[in-house]
Amino acid sequence: MSVDSERRGLGRSAARGGMVVLGGQGVRILVQVASVVVLSRLLTPRDYGLVAMVLAVVAVAEIFRDFGLSTAAIQAKALTRAQQSNLWWLNAGLGLALALLAVAAAPLIAALYDEPALTALTMAMAGMFVLNGMAAQYRADLTRRLLFTRLAAAEVAAPLLALATATYAAANGAGYWALVVQQVVQSAVALTFAGLLAGWLPGRPRRGVEMAGFLRFGWSLAGTQLINYAANHIDSVLIGTRLGAHELGTYNRAWQLLMTPLGQLRAPTTTVALPVLSRIRDDPALTQLFVQRGQVALGYSLGAGLGLVAGAAAPVCALLLGPAWDVAGIVALLACAGLFQTLAYVGYWVYLAHGLTTELRHYTLVASALKVVCVVAGVQYGVTGVAVGYATAHLLEWPLSLWWISRRTQLRVGPLYLGAARILLVAGTVAASAYATAQALDGQHPGVTVPVCVMAGAAAYALLLVVPPIRRDVMSLVVTVRGALTRKLSRD
Repeated sequence: MSVDSERRGLGRSAARGGMVVLGGQGVRILVQVASVVVLSRLLTPRDYGLVAMVLAVVAVAEIFRDFGLSTAAIQAKALTRAQQSNLWWLNAGLGLALALLAVAAAPLIAALYDEPALTALTMAMAGMFVLNGMAAQYRADLTRRLLFTRLAAAEVAAPLLALATATYAAANGAGYWALVVQQVVQSAVALTFAGLLAGWLPGRPRRGVEMAGFLRFGWSLAGTQLINYAANHIDSVLIGTRLGAHELGTYNRAWQLLMTPLGQLRAPTTTVALPVLSRIRDDPALTQLFVQRGQVALGYSLGAGLGLVAGAAAPVCALLLGPAWDVAGIVALLACAGLFQTLAYVGYWVYLAHGLTTELRHYTLVASALKVVCVVAGVQYGVTGVAVGYATAHLLEWPLSLWWISRRTQLRVGPLYLGAARILLVAGTVAASAYATAQALDGQHPGVTVPVCVMAGAAAYALLLVVPPIRRDVMSLVVTVRGALTRKLSRD
């Protein structure tokens, strides 16, 4: 096969994979939103706050449970079955060790927040580490083989069944234990589906198998993830320790309504982009083109959606959460933070595909320090101040992140800055249109206001197509999506 044919094949695989994975994630987003809508009406802010307290601390173990080995397996140029089995046992063993550590640390976590109920909660949630550790290499294998349909099936079934179980438990008075059940059931179902769909069982661990490269990559990436974790969860820890479970539960609902679905939408793009970029990393021109198109795809879809949410936050929150949750201001600020994150997200693909985990760790340390400073300053003004600090940190961080990656690769950041500027124009225009519409319809039922805001935002988006660079970006995105759909249908 010629080089050009191989590149075209990779492009088609990436496009098809992107459509499949994003389609699966679309279903997951619906499940996530349904979870927020349904369970928020059955549980209290304190229920959510207690579980969020545990997750803010013990979820750090997820970093060490994976140890970066999933990504190491995906980006490796060659992976034998013996290496794959050894990686499976490493992840499973780390998961078991961390589960035992979480059980031992449960009283300390309860003491940190001065909440005795957290002891039993922490012990119950420790089992997730074992389940997730056993599933890690199955998911990595499906990604590496570009079996995105199977991966999407596993990732849709798990949250769907978990939500059904949690809803039943909450409706029958389980309180915060319903949220614990949801977490554990989701991990168990994800393991079952991923293992079945991957279609293999690990062999016994073997000595003499080359593992050093995986461990070096994983250790370096885990260090980066640990730093990033601390920065991303400092807001929850500060709110929980200084403002209490009720305030943390309120903040957590805003986060779950927006940032969790956003992460679920962005994560699959890495699933698709990483194996492709890993194969073309020796071709700077092709890498540049792929990254620019990736930024366009993320910005003109997710970025525009975030602008809409920021502008119409009040009616959206009233519609989805009901009048008991006053989180519209927090949601709008988090939408701004999510937009700034999205502008720089493609740089993360490049770090991983090129194996630049040390450089990624150095940058993450700088960015995390900035985030901590902003959030610590903001917590003095309550949960809204925390959201302001979080959004400010990402506003300052995104241009720095693109410049930083250009120092160690041949990626040209000028086109990426220009692309980001166009995305900000689109998102800002959509946000302004939606906000003006929401203000004009103030007092109307949110079931009426939200659809009108969506139509107003869509109209503003359409008007921007008169700007030639924006029109070219949108047409490029349309052609990519149309090509992916056409090839998938013909293949099916």
